[in-house]
Amino acid sequence: ISPSRRFLLRWYSDIILFWAIWIFSSSGHDIIILNAVLLLIVYITKAIFQYIIGYYGHVIGVRMQADMRRDLFKKYEKLPFSYFDDHKTGDLLSRLTSDLFDVSELAHHGPENVFLAVLMLGGSFIVLSQINLTLTLIMFAIIPFIILFTALSRKNMRAAMKNSRIQMAEINSALENSITGIRETKAYTAEKSEICKFERENRRFAKFRTEAMHSLGFFDAIMQFLSDLLYLVIILVGGLFLVHGYIDGGEFAAFVLYISMFLNPIQRFVALFEQLQEGMSGFVRFSDILDEPEEPDCGTVVIDDIKGEVVFDNVTFDYAGEAGEKPVIRGLSLAVEAGKTLALVGPSGGGKTTLCHLIPRFYNVTEGKILVDGTDVRDITLESLRKNIGIVSQSVVLFDGTVRENIAYGSDSASDEEIVAAAQKAKIHDFVMTLPDGYNTRVGERGVKLSGGQRQRVAIARVFLKNPKLLILDEATSALDNATEMQIQAALEELSVGRTVIVVAHRLSTVKGADEIAVLDSTGILERGTHEELLKLGGEYKKLYEYQFKALDN
Repeated sequence: ISPSRRFLLRWYSDIILFWAIWIFSSSGHDIIILNAVLLLIVYITKAIFQYIIGYYGHVIGVRMQADMRRDLFKKYEKLPFSYFDDHKTGDLLSRLTSDLFDVSELAHHGPENVFLAVLMLGGSFIVLSQINLTLTLIMFAIIPFIILFTALSRKNMRAAMKNSRIQMAEINSALENSITGIRETKAYTAEKSEICKFERENRRFAKFRTEAMHSLGFFDAIMQFLSDLLYLVIILVGGLFLVHGYIDGGEFAAFVLYISMFLNPIQRFVALFEQLQEGMSGFVRFSDILDEPEEPDCGTVVIDDIKGEVVFDNVTFDYAGEAGEKPVIRGLSLAVEAGKTLALVGPSGGGKTTLCHLIPRFYNVTEGKILVDGTDVRDITLESLRKNIGIVSQSVVLFDGTVRENIAYGSDSASDEEIVAAAQKAKIHDFVMTLPDGYNTRVGERGVKLSGGQRQRVAIARVFLKNPKLLILDEATSALDNATEMQIQAALEELSVGRTVIVVAHRLSTVKGADEIAVLDSTGILERGTHEELLKLGGEYKKLYEYQFKALDN
């Protein structure tokens, strides 16, 4: 039972008790039985209303929390990549769980507590003023002091609550990192280090939470002091009134007895204020997310069936917020004809993967423009642009579902025959058939039940199923053994016919058949041409090629 209901029930119990004593002391046998029956009806009615208020009140809170969680998750799905680059997963999870719980509790109990407190204050004023109006006005004069102290305490308490929530998000982030990297932790025997890091964050949370409890404790102590002071004032003033004959002994005793009717709503307001700080700190963090700018999608052009021509026109890109850092890509111009294959090679840090991320607008160019079939990608709707692009990266992400669900991810209408055909082209069908439940076998969180090469082939099967006009292969075969790589390479070459393909690769053997190869480093494009042309040129590509094959020979 919530504190507000406990106070209300206690108040009702006091009234019923006084009523029963009066009835039983001044009535006959029949009247006593009649009133006992009426009292039983009151108790039954009270129980029914208690159930209704408790059940539907919590149902409203649960639904509100579910609606807020839905809105927040929708917002997460619409935020740009850059937001997730700058924020920790644990913080985002905290906003979605514990923060929303306190907000829903405030929304559920807050109006209820205000209503009950106002009702009880009004009722106590009527009852007490009937006993002695002067004493009642003196007692109610303490309310402005309570309001003033509450207003002064609000800022410090809310800041303390917000800090404790931020630190709880840090704990969740540390926990998420530790669980996600548990294999690395055990492989490097770093358990003690992880425990120390978690303990450090845990101590910081305890520190901030202690500060929050200090603020709450101080507030409670002062409010209790004001309540006790109220008793002292009433006893002192009432005693003087009694001595001077302004009030008789019975009235004074009744007034002191009924002071609890006034204190109960005051205590309710105190509890509500504390709950308000918890709920508002969570609501502020909830609102902060909703106020974040969404992924820009100003495009109005809808593309259904593209040819696949891609043009990079004087493209410059740097990650927002990195003042003073050099652009990752500066003034790059490059064109890929429809149906052709462009390979991007070169040392790490040259911007190859970043360049691929700009095509589906995971990030927007800082300067210049990227054209698909002659249309600036910023003028194309995100949905239609990305539906025409298939991506296989070196960091494969699988979801905790079945093999079938992971292959069909993003292609919900795919039939079983299409899924199997895609798996066969990706050279994973035979392996899937050896699993206990075949395509219905669960792969585990992040695909942990599959090997790296198997996860890579599931991702490749996704692309086969999507069948896009534009393919981006970012080290798509990097996790495969040589024999499987050759099989996948043949399948990718088959898929590439009539499609535009942009390949990022460090294994130069996988890009020998590309229509054009561009060698990139941090300064831009060093060389361009076919495999044979670049070998004849005798530049950076030839050095990389000879280095790799000498290493293989050795």
